[in-house]
Amino acid sequence: MKVKDYLLASLSGLLLILSFPQWDLFILAWVSLVPLLYAVRGRDAAQGCILGAVTGLVFNLGLIYWVTVSMTTYGKMPAALSLVVLVLLAAYLSLFIAAPVWCSCYVERRRGIALTATLPFFWTASEYVKSWFLTGFPWENLGYSQFLALPVIQIADLTGVYGISFLLVLVNGVIFVLLETFALKKTVPYKLIVVTVLLLAASLLYGRARLERFDRQEGEKLTVALIQGNITQDVKWDPSFLDETMTIYSRLTLAAAAEKPALVIWPEASTPFFFQSEKTYQEKVAAIMRRAGSYLLLGSPAWDSDGEERYYFNSAFLVSPDGTITGRYDKMHLVPYGEYVPLKPLFPFIEKMVVGIGDFSSGSEVKNLHFPGGTFGTLICYEIIFPDLVRRFAKNGAEFLVNITNDAWFGSTAAPYQHLSMAALRAVENRRCVARAANTGISAIIAASGRITQQSKLFTPASLTGIISLNREMTFYTQRGDIFALLCTLLSCAVVGITFITARGRPKQF
Repeated sequence: MKVKDYLLASLSGLLLILSFPQWDLFILAWVSLVPLLYAVRGRDAAQGCILGAVTGLVFNLGLIYWVTVSMTTYGKMPAALSLVVLVLLAAYLSLFIAAPVWCSCYVERRRGIALTATLPFFWTASEYVKSWFLTGFPWENLGYSQFLALPVIQIADLTGVYGISFLLVLVNGVIFVLLETFALKKTVPYKLIVVTVLLLAASLLYGRARLERFDRQEGEKLTVALIQGNITQDVKWDPSFLDETMTIYSRLTLAAAAEKPALVIWPEASTPFFFQSEKTYQEKVAAIMRRAGSYLLLGSPAWDSDGEERYYFNSAFLVSPDGTITGRYDKMHLVPYGEYVPLKPLFPFIEKMVVGIGDFSSGSEVKNLHFPGGTFGTLICYEIIFPDLVRRFAKNGAEFLVNITNDAWFGSTAAPYQHLSMAALRAVENRRCVARAANTGISAIIAASGRITQQSKLFTPASLTGIISLNREMTFYTQRGDIFALLCTLLSCAVVGITFITARGRPKQF
């Protein structure tokens, strides 16, 4: 391989970075893989894998650079060590681009099937595996780059976000093939082009039709208020700042009460104390809600005991206007090294970045919360990035979704914007409005079409009041889950397996 090949692979990584928030040049995602495809054309599997890894490394370094802010500021990790961890994490994530490129190059060499025809399937399978392997980290899969392209993302209620990724890779492949065909005067691959054009046209027509319906906000309506306290991480768990925290939430909540919201939503860990057992502060919260006349959802640490040991949870409590706790949800999908430290003996230098409490335990059930205004599912922090977990709330009867989060530990980086973009796809997949309350932002109301109708600014106290629609219909995705991604995965395994078996005895070209 030549230096030019590595530069082309790096260019694909850069184009991918620009496709995502905060850059939001989502149109680039449709051509971002073309340089990589040019670099790997005719390569064997090993060379394709290396070039795919280069693209993945550049992309992920530019995408998740913000983890260094979290590790140094809140994990108290030396800056040099945080950079090492960032590179290792980016290198790991790059494997999920390297693997599908390896598979496509391998199949092309052994069976003569064009790389551009197989890569969409292998790519989708790789993203699906990334969503659950080693607890999963499906942060900003390719399809999320289109969260602002509303007609494009509507197919997510059929295929999940994976269908959008599939379409993007397919179009990238066709653009590359067309450029190569004209440059080298090859025979035009009409079948691949026709199939791609038909799929793209059908997706856009479907998207337009769905937008017309879900932008009309039909059905029952509900007024919600999102409270963004903007409590910075350095004082959040400081006992001397506790009363000031309550004053801030009281002021913002009572300001929103003029709009008569049925539900007020405070962010994750908005009460930096054990709300369930702190009677003094329970009464303060009750006094606020009696004046507001609304139900309240708030985030708070919680605990349970089996008589011998106490277990801690990151929880959400539903509180009635008279101050009574009427429901509780315990976070199920915890953040590694944020809420617990896996493999402590192997990584003694890494501390848990969420201060104030020891390791959290995982909640045991998908539990919707009920109040007179409706039934909703609560996703705490990055639970919103897991499509299958979110759809289980909708399948269990949630009429809308709530995401409470504390993104303060991201700092002023692209991460809060990236986090928001993924919440938009959860709205489309399940056709449920999403009400998102974030401690330091970005708080937002997202319609069932994925359109962000209201959003706050970062690091600013705010109260957003808006109307959401309730929906009880089940989308195909809500009912069937990741069947599209699963089929791509099974087909990918079958193709690679058959290729390996039938190629035995031939010279190996790994």
